[in-house]
Amino acid sequence: MRRPVTVDKRAVEQDAEAVRVWHEETWPTIRARAKAENGEVLFGDQIGVRSDQVTGRTWGAKGATPIVRRTGNRSSVNAMSSISTRGRMHFMVFTESFDARVMCRFLARIVGHFDRKVHLIVDRHSVHRSKTVRAWLAGHKYEIELHSLLSYSHELNPDELVNADSNAACPAPTGPGTRPNSRPRPAGFPTGASVSNTSSAATSAARTSATSSTGTL
Repeated sequence: MRRPVTVDKRAVEQDAEAVRVWHEETWPTIRARAKAENGEVLFGDQIGVRSDQVTGRTWGAKGATPIVRRTGNRSSVNAMSSISTRGRMHFMVFTESFDARVMCRFLARIVGHFDRKVHLIVDRHSVHRSKTVRAWLAGHKYEIELHSLLSYSHELNPDELVNADSNAACPAPTGPGTRPNSRPRPAGFPTGASVSNTSSAATSAARTSATSSTGTL
């Protein structure tokens, strides 16, 4: 008997040859440089969470739409996070829009957590490539370096799984409509930059990305 399986999505705009080069050349080069410098490799990304977003599933009587009680006030929070190939996560929560100033603040906090050089791999968001961020990086080139992922290739970034897990968990449904025996999920992140262990799926993805051709760092 056939069962439904989870679909892994790929953008039609993705360049398959560029992905091959990333796995076989670009990533091994970044890893080798970090190892030679006794540095740390992190994958980073940003996320936004709204109080009125639709998340999760629940049980309900046949023919009756279940009701989940939640706040009617609209609010939002953003976060920038990074995950290492060992599954160690750093994140910073902020309420303003994501811009170059926020990015530089996150970079400064990341640098403050390490006594060695950090190689941070991020997507091609315009903020990451902004003049302000480039100028900040130029003044901290011995502490941190940014590397860009390929366009339309979110699956190469294990931090995307952290974001997906956060979107699925925040805000967590509560009340009579909540699915029974479900695992408790966090309702959000504490303010500030912190370090914690992340989900096993994201950790596994980080290791997979790191070991696709070379082995863990």
